[in-house]
Amino acid sequence: MSQLKKLASQTLLYGLSNIMAKMLNYLLTPLLSYLLINQSGQIANGNMAIIYASMTFFNIIFTYGMETAYFKFSNQEGIEKNKLFQTSLSSLIISTVLLCGIVFFTREWLSNWMSLDQTIYINFMFMIIAFDTIAVIPFAKLRQEQRPLKYAITKLLGILVTIGFTLWFIVFSPSYISHHPESLYTIIIQPYDTTSLLLISNAAGSLITLLLLIKEWKGFSFKIDVNLWKKVISYSLPFIIIGLGGMINEVIDRIMLSKLYVGTVEEAKAITATYNFSYKLAIFITLFIQAFKMAAEPFFFNQSKEKNAPETYAKVMYWFVITLCVAFLFTSLFIDGFKYFIGPQYRQGLGVVPILLSANVCLGIYYNLSIWYKITDNLRYGIAITLFGAALTLMINYYFIPLYGMYASAYATLICYGTMMILSYFLGQKFYSIPYQIKSIGFYVLMAAICFMCQNVLSMFIPSVFFRLLTGLVIFGIYLILIVKKESIEILSLLKKRKH
Repeated sequence: MSQLKKLASQTLLYGLSNIMAKMLNYLLTPLLSYLLINQSGQIANGNMAIIYASMTFFNIIFTYGMETAYFKFSNQEGIEKNKLFQTSLSSLIISTVLLCGIVFFTREWLSNWMSLDQTIYINFMFMIIAFDTIAVIPFAKLRQEQRPLKYAITKLLGILVTIGFTLWFIVFSPSYISHHPESLYTIIIQPYDTTSLLLISNAAGSLITLLLLIKEWKGFSFKIDVNLWKKVISYSLPFIIIGLGGMINEVIDRIMLSKLYVGTVEEAKAITATYNFSYKLAIFITLFIQAFKMAAEPFFFNQSKEKNAPETYAKVMYWFVITLCVAFLFTSLFIDGFKYFIGPQYRQGLGVVPILLSANVCLGIYYNLSIWYKITDNLRYGIAITLFGAALTLMINYYFIPLYGMYASAYATLICYGTMMILSYFLGQKFYSIPYQIKSIGFYVLMAAICFMCQNVLSMFIPSVFFRLLTGLVIFGIYLILIVKKESIEILSLLKKRKH
């Protein structure tokens, strides 16, 4: 239990800052969906959905698993941490410069492939990627050294800068330009469209984040220990395949939706923006999973040396799934309230939200399960599982988007993550047996599904928003009471330990 409390505290310390940063970033969702309501605005939102989906793929290539490798080797005996920091960061700097050079000469082809209106989007896009990549190891160092305050401040200030620039460009700048048509600012800014200005805002936030990490470079010298680098790179490179496969599962649906949707280019971008905003309504599950990942990765590697590690992992999974189920119900039962988080023209996609929430539950469980192939160095199985999921995602989206649009993408995500979760469980039990409480976990998942279906059935008889919110409140309360009653012994045990 003490180890579980340790993970919980780390999730709170490191994850809370990430959640706060993401929450601030998510504030841009209503801003962009409400203010950019005309056709050009919808196209801009569609462009941003495609660009950010594409950026996740390039982030994987640019970082090539160095963050995870840093955590693994920083816990190994005989590895000098300062030398590891210098080697990892130097490697990323060199590769970033080389990759950006390749992008510069292929930017027109990339722009056409991504169906973007202007090549300049590529320039801003890779500026952001370069800043974020170089910040990866300094951030990993902060997490490894358990310095949450610096981590939180840096993350939050970067997001605040992005939001500030976005507010200026979208809300205030148009009025300023109209009143000062001949100013230097107007001359500089006018050539850029909405998409470019949003990317500039993000680039500014990423640059400030990188500058705030300058002190973490203290003692850094541009030096690579070749023998150490070979060990690190041999471990990290498979994460490119795992990461790319994971990103295919996570974001390729938006790219394929924009290309395969039956309609005009403008209609395709509008539906992609709608789907992307609907995806953001899974915020509570998404943020919790991200917070958990921030704390869990270094925690799991540290615990792998302990004899009772499997029992600790099982206990973590148990409470993790309970939390995911609560987040699922909190969002799905009160979707009539959360829908105002996005503009009216994007609410036609609300039907996919419960599907995407279910998919994210499966994804969260898979992340938790995947520790077995990381600590046993069986990355080939992680690659196989991820590529199989990617194949499912590509196939379902390719054949069914022309028929069912965004619903095909949502179900493809659910089927993919559900399959990966099941495969990872059975393979993991074969190579690194963990005593998961399958029956109890299944009970909570089943009860969450029943609660959701009950609300939908009742709403068929009384189709009132007030009634749905009221029944949601009652059902959610019942589910929480169920958890407290079922886990009362362990909760009381925890409280007694805290008193002593």
